[in-house]
Amino acid sequence: MTAKHLQDTVELHNGVKMPWFGLGVFKVQEGDEVVQSVKAAIKNGYRSIDTAAVYKNEEGVGQGLRQALKETGLKREDLFITSKVWNSDQGYDSTLKAYEESLQKLGLEYLDLYLIHWPVKGKYKETWRALETLYKEGRVRAIGVSNFHVHHLKDVLEDAEIKPMVNQVEYHPRLTQTELRAFCREQGIQLEAWSPLAQGQLLNDETLKKIAAQYNKSVAQVILRWDLQNEVITIPKSINEHRIIENADIFDFELTTEDMEKISGLNEDSRVGPDPDNFDF
Repeated sequence: MTAKHLQDTVELHNGVKMPWFGLGVFKVQEGDEVVQSVKAAIKNGYRSIDTAAVYKNEEGVGQGLRQALKETGLKREDLFITSKVWNSDQGYDSTLKAYEESLQKLGLEYLDLYLIHWPVKGKYKETWRALETLYKEGRVRAIGVSNFHVHHLKDVLEDAEIKPMVNQVEYHPRLTQTELRAFCREQGIQLEAWSPLAQGQLLNDETLKKIAAQYNKSVAQVILRWDLQNEVITIPKSINEHRIIENADIFDFELTTEDMEKISGLNEDSRVGPDPDNFDF
């Protein structure tokens, strides 16, 4: 099922509905910058906001959410809010504590999705156990992981009582993650893309420019559309209201199978971020 509208959702394996499209706030400054980005996104129809403890902007996200709810008349349950436990907080007790801290900063009573940010060796299984506790206690609506390879997922699944609902990974036309996508689909784990535009590195690609011209769309819009047609949730970041609106203007066209294949053919297995098997933070 490809999203037809900005507020279309995918049903996670536990029945929770998550928007296909949202705003990411990685590297968005705490304070007015993040407050305004969140407000602009919600005002213009976005319903999903993705942050993380390590982004150090949860307080601003919370402020933006409160102001947006007041201004739009929406309710908290109309929104889908994600945060992530950072590497230094991994482990059972420290994850439970980190979750409370994130809630406090965001000013929320619950999160819609809580993720393990990176697979910290020797710790992520304990961290997962903490997420299962939060989920079983009804403190969070869905739980998942981020930056997990197939072997990390298999390791978690060996002992997990609850299967991750989402795996958020670096995903763009130069990193199509074919094996991981297939494994997640088989397991009913929803894939989500971070850095869908490869931090701007793809915007001058000739193949993408040609495809974009055919549809009278920008390269960014074509890439984001490709994500959705591949059934991958996507959360592009922007601090500019015009760009926030433009990024979401991707529901009035559909890429042909041929163009989808051309875009996937740009894969080089190249990353803009660290490899989850070899990260140092």
